[in-house]
Amino acid sequence: MTSLSSILEIDPSILRNNIQKLKNKIKPSSNFLAVIKSDAYGHILSKVVHDIDDLVDGYGVVRIDEAIELRKISKKKILLMQGVYSNDDFKIAKINNLDLVVHNQHQFNIIKTNNDYKDLWFKINTGMNRLGFDKDDFLNIYENYLRDVRFTLMTHLAASNIKEDPSNEKQFLRFEELSKKLNPDVQKSIANTGCVLNFPEKSFDWVRVGIGIFGGYIGNDELQTAITLKSPIINVKEIATGERVGYDGRAVAKNDMKIATVYLGYADGLPQHVKDGSIVMVNNQEAKVFGKVSMDVTTIDVTNIQDCSIGDWCEYFSPNHSINNLASNNGSISYDLMIRIKSRVKRIYKNIN
Repeated sequence: MTSLSSILEIDPSILRNNIQKLKNKIKPSSNFLAVIKSDAYGHILSKVVHDIDDLVDGYGVVRIDEAIELRKISKKKILLMQGVYSNDDFKIAKINNLDLVVHNQHQFNIIKTNNDYKDLWFKINTGMNRLGFDKDDFLNIYENYLRDVRFTLMTHLAASNIKEDPSNEKQFLRFEELSKKLNPDVQKSIANTGCVLNFPEKSFDWVRVGIGIFGGYIGNDELQTAITLKSPIINVKEIATGERVGYDGRAVAKNDMKIATVYLGYADGLPQHVKDGSIVMVNNQEAKVFGKVSMDVTTIDVTNIQDCSIGDWCEYFSPNHSINNLASNNGSISYDLMIRIKSRVKRIYKNIN
């Protein structure tokens, strides 16, 4: 039993296809920044960069250690998307030729102390209300320090995945009104995956695309999930009407059923709160979660699966069974499912087709 393993299979050909589809939607003059934070959303950063470096104009990460490792394998632009918070980190960033986001006065004070205004992205709060300068505070900095500096003005959309949300137009308007007050050489960046898909005309100078590369954008069928999470079935048994399955007996058989136990649980990164009825795939047929996910296994209803037996694979998501299905049906998001898969799940990184 110890030789059994769940598998996370990563297909870089799909990553490349997704990037091409996204690039086809933006202006030819727009640059493509691939956001690959958190180990490329769990897809193995070093391998992903090797396979997409020719398609992108730069990368975005959050942690400085990740940026340093990335610099060892790519000469492209690297944006440290939350900037630095100490003078020591500023110096490390400069040694490694990193672009820096500046989103508050504390960070700008570090810039002033070093009198180095190259490769900066100034983040403006247009409605997300997490990070970024308010308009008047930024204009004060601009008038005193940045009038002759070439930099990038950026903001972050709060609801770009909901095209009809009125906050999008409000944020676009605030951003563009501010940009008109600046030197025309200032570059602009506002578009994330949702913006590229729903408002491609706002691609400006740089788009910053993350989840779309990995096929985790809910509401779009063009982009494929680039990973397959699968695990072997280790038991199949029949139960009678009225019998309960799993902890707390949450799942109760309304009819005679056939239940399979799959070798994957919340210790592997599958959310414990996955609901009964969530669809998985066995032998290219739909099965459903039946009973609470436990630490090491999941129980599923395979009553209608033909020839289901021990050793068959259960797929939780794949290129043909989008990760968005499991995420949306369980009140989650694809980002969470991607990055939570634990080390005891064997990762297999495929060669490009």
